[in-house]
Amino acid sequence: MTVRDILKMGDARLLRMAQKVTDFDSDELHLLITDMLDTMRAANGAGLAAPQIGVDLQLVVFGSFERNPRYPDRPVVQPTVLINPTITPLSEAEESDWEGCLSVPGLRGMVPRWAHVRYTGFDQYGDAIDRTVDGFHARVVQHECDHLWGKLYPMRVRDFRQFGFTEVLFAEMAVNQDD
Repeated sequence: MTVRDILKMGDARLLRMAQKVTDFDSDELHLLITDMLDTMRAANGAGLAAPQIGVDLQLVVFGSFERNPRYPDRPVVQPTVLINPTITPLSEAEESDWEGCLSVPGLRGMVPRWAHVRYTGFDQYGDAIDRTVDGFHARVVQHECDHLWGKLYPMRVRDFRQFGFTEVLFAEMAVNQDD
């Protein structure tokens, strides 16, 4: 149970293709998942991918049982451990929304994502996961799985007028929250 250092944009390890997990339900895997969940919670993250802590495996964790302070207006997403995922869009429809990332601290960008997806994979015990989701849940799983394929959200930003420092982009909101 350790809070690990999170790699930052610019570290070449974030651009690698992660390797498939082949050893399920092992002490090593359970310890890694515990560390990832502790790290995600300590950073108020909505999710975390193994490559973000320098581990080259197709493993993501996301969700929580309560509202996330970094995303206070977003719905709660079911806590999930997802291994060796596949994401399939269920339509061509996209939704754009603001995203941030623990590996890109202090910045936000408007990112298009598929609106409705099916994701499959496995949990830490090797049991199959098969879910159909939309909204914030779909956005979070796509964002986290991008890390497994060497992508960071700024690579998906289409209009860089909608990308910048959180404190500048949302200065008015910060002022209003102090009232």
